[in-house]
Amino acid sequence: MRNKTAGGQRMTPSHYTLFELNRLVRQSIELSMQGEFWVEAELSEARENNGHCYMSLVQKDEAGNTPLAKASAKCWRSSWLPLRQKFEKITGMRVSPGMKVLLKVYPQFHEAFGFSWIVVDIDPTYTLGDMARRRMEIIKRLEEEGVLELNKQLPLPMFMQRIAVVSSPTAAGYGDFSDQLQANPYGYQFSITLFPATMQGEDVEQSIVGVLNEIYQREADFDCVVIIRGGGASSDLSGFDSLSLAENVANFPLPVIAGIGHERDETVVDIVAHTSVKTPTAAAALLIDNLHSVDQLLSDMRQRIYSSVRLSMQAELQRLSHFSQVIPTLFSLVSTRQLSRIGTLSQRLLSAAQQQVAESKGRTQLMAERIPAAAGRRLSDERHRLEMLSQSVRALDPQLILDRGYSITQLNGKAVRNSSELAPGDELHTRFAEGEVKSVVE
Repeated sequence: MRNKTAGGQRMTPSHYTLFELNRLVRQSIELSMQGEFWVEAELSEARENNGHCYMSLVQKDEAGNTPLAKASAKCWRSSWLPLRQKFEKITGMRVSPGMKVLLKVYPQFHEAFGFSWIVVDIDPTYTLGDMARRRMEIIKRLEEEGVLELNKQLPLPMFMQRIAVVSSPTAAGYGDFSDQLQANPYGYQFSITLFPATMQGEDVEQSIVGVLNEIYQREADFDCVVIIRGGGASSDLSGFDSLSLAENVANFPLPVIAGIGHERDETVVDIVAHTSVKTPTAAAALLIDNLHSVDQLLSDMRQRIYSSVRLSMQAELQRLSHFSQVIPTLFSLVSTRQLSRIGTLSQRLLSAAQQQVAESKGRTQLMAERIPAAAGRRLSDERHRLEMLSQSVRALDPQLILDRGYSITQLNGKAVRNSSELAPGDELHTRFAEGEVKSVVE
């Protein structure tokens, strides 16, 4: 404690140095908060340095996502190494920002460094349960919106060669994917357009949604979208369990092929995508096999056309051979004069038959030449028809109506079209282009 005086008179009240005051705080905490406490919180930061783990904890308001409390936490190397191994073995993931965790802590206040919670234990089953709960909530929301299976209902194009790829340009998985397509054993040609995106960390959702919007603006340039992650830790998959990203994938007008998981992991994006495979090379194999199936179909059609033409020509030759065998028999049954007349007639008949065979061969050859072109036009017409149907479906998308400033009000999950349907006390759910509100009829 310090007193300032001047001429024997006190000038200021008693006060503490900062160190003295901090020591009082430390002593108060040590006396009043003895023991250890289990605390649940969300990690806003988690980083390792020299074997120690430094965390920032936050508690958010569930309604508005506003931070209600924040604190720093530390786990010293002697405790952190075994705790990290236990956590990763059970969850298959690293401790990372955005996770909900249950930590066992005790308070520590240092005169020079301030207050911090010291972590002595972590419960991995709590984190697993929270992640599973959030995933189920997202899946339920998508089911209620009616979009969970929407992308799966899109037909895969027969000639799926123009590929929009969402990936990190430096990812080994992207290189493997491109190499496998370009070096396919059938010599098929693929057009690959890379849309760079962040594939791990806190920016995954925002980055991929932005890239999908870019692809949407060029929808006519592509046959499908392939999202490639490949490699990395399982903890990096948390960004793919996002409601916003899942909604964008589910509602996308082109088939989305996801190659972002591991053998034992499945994200929400895997669930809503048209097709989900485990690796980028598996995604490339899917595209190659799809085109090979179409190639085989066309080859079978060509073979059937060739066989049909060959059988028609054989039938015409058999008819001509039979006719030539009948004429000598007729000659033996008639007189010389009749034979002369029949000879002239038979010559005419033979010429006519030969002309008919030639015409039949010409028609058959023309048909053989026209059928592949007609088949190609039919395939093109069907593809155009599917695209027109797809555009019609998209035109009916309620989201487009919402984007124009309208809203949709529902009662018990059904749209309200007449105010007479409502009664006091009814709880209404109004959806806008961005956000939604609940209200009660009075």
